[in-house]
This record gives sequence, structure tokens and C-alpha cells, in this order.
Amino acid sequence: MTHEKGANSHYWTNLYEGIYSSWKGLSISIKHFWAAYKQRRKPIYTDNPAYFEQKEGIITLRYPLEKLPLPENARYQLHNEMDDCIVCDKCAKICPVDCIEIEPIKATEQVGTASDGSPIRLYAAKFDIDMAKCCFCGLCTTVCPTECLTMTDVYDFSHFDIKDLNHHFATLSPEEAEEKKKLYEQFLKEKEANKANKKEEEKPTTTETTTPSSKPKFVPKIKPKQ
Repeated sequence: MTHEKGANSHYWTNLYEGIYSSWKGLSISIKHFWAAYKQRRKPIYTDNPAYFEQKEGIITLRYPLEKLPLPENARYQLHNEMDDCIVCDKCAKICPVDCIEIEPIKATEQVGTASDGSPIRLYAAKFDIDMAKCCFCGLCTTVCPTECLTMTDVYDFSHFDIKDLNHHFATLSPEEAEEKKKLYEQFLKEKEANKANKKEEEKPTTTETTTPSSKPKFVPKIKPKQ
């Protein structure tokens, strides 16, 4: 009998605590809901300096229409401006996780000029950045001589397929890249041929005969009389 009373008392105690905790949580939710309802006509947005100071009202972001302000040195998705890229390969060499792949093609002459005045003498047959591997260290943007590689403020770049995180920045098509390779190979062949022709032209055409110089005549020395 005593055991049954103890069990019943424990049951009612648990039931009371469950109802009380549920009502307490619900009352807090109702309180914030009512405060937001009263201020529904004047929400505070992220561009307001007092945004982080508010304690009640409409404080939920209307994402993606509204986003939190990001610092200027934020490290998020990488972007490369190919018009300013000199294909120096420094970013790929310093990357600790090898998320940047570059395939340069030498040009027969200067193909352009970057915005800072640096000459562009290479084509980029491939310039891929795999954001799935990126550790957001920012080293690649630090060593870039023309500052064409930057980290943007895009932080929401989720995809269903991980392959979509591999971004291609090269402007040459595979056909154009193959054509540039053939042009450079042809340029090297012509250069070697010109060198060979120049050497042939510099060879002497006639053999010059050189006469041995005659020996000086013997002049006897006269000894002075003693």
C-alpha cells in the first residue's frame, strides 16, 4: 500500500513539473510574440546602428532579402578576375590544400596588360578553384601580384552536388587552348630554324691561306775590341 502511494505521488509530481515547465516556456514565447506584434509596423533592420542592442520586437532576419553586415576582411567564396590575371601560378603554389589548379600556355608575344600595368604573356587553359577543398586561409589573395584573386562576401554557396563547388575561371575553350599550344610549338620550330640558318650564314665561304712569316735575318753582333 505504501509503495502504491509513493508511486502515485511521484507520478503527480512529474506531471506537475512537466505542465509547469511547458507553460513557462510557452509564456516566454507569447511574451516575445506580443512584443513583435506591437512593433510589426516598425522593424529594425541590419543597417540600423541599434540593431544589436534591441531585446524585443521583430529581430528575425528576412533571409535572403536581408543579411547581417559582414566585415571588409571576411573570408568567403573566392573569385578571380581573369582580365587582370597574369597566370603567374603563385596562388596555386602557396595553397596548403591544393584547391587551385592552373594550366598555363605560353604566348608568342604579349597578349594584354593588367589594370596595374603588368604585362600578360601567358594564357590560362585551366584555372579552377575547388571551394569544397578551400580552408579559407586567404594566402592566395595575399601573394597575388595584381590583386585579381579576392575573397567575396558570398558565404551561402551550398549545392546539392559537390562537383558544383569547383569553379572554372578560364576564358579559353578547349579548342582555343589547343590552338594556342600549336601556335607556340610552331613559333619554337621557326625560332630554331632561324637560328640554324643564321649559323650557316656566319660560316666562312672561302679558306684563306696564310703565309708563314719569314724568320728575321741573323745580324751578327760585333764584339767590342779589347
